[in-house]
Amino acid sequence: MKSMRRKDREITKEEAIQLLKTCDYGVLSTSTNDALPYGIPLSYCFINDAIYFHSALEGKKLDNFDENNSVSFCVVGETEVLQQKFSTKYESVIIEGIIEEVFDKEKQLGLEGLIKKYSPDFVDEGLKYIDRAKDTTAVFKIEIKSLTGKARR
Repeated sequence: MKSMRRKDREITKEEAIQLLKTCDYGVLSTSTNDALPYGIPLSYCFINDAIYFHSALEGKKLDNFDENNSVSFCVVGETEVLQQKFSTKYESVIIEGIIEEVFDKEKQLGLEGLIKKYSPDFVDEGLKYIDRAKDTTAVFKIEIKSLTGKARR
């Protein structure tokens, strides 16, 4: 895990990975070579120490990947506003990594991971859906270079 300023809020790598496995969505942040930022919320799955997500075959985030394949990805777990303390209980993970499109078996792995995470009661139907949609869907993987997790509990 990467070093952080608020050591008292740092969570273990294992806790951070558990958050990555259980959070419903994350925010992917990209930038162009001109440093124009772009953040987009998306569904994802965590498999083999990497983040996988699906995408259309074209769009702004893909254009940004072509210009700069360094990305950041953030998830936020449970939160609770502490009004009287002017603060918030929270848990979060931030990843820095390299994005790449995946194909063949790894693409299938990512798509199946999404089905198992978001539609675990419909895996058979999901596999059929993958067969119908995989040619019009891209799958990307974030290779994690650094990971930080923090919480106020």
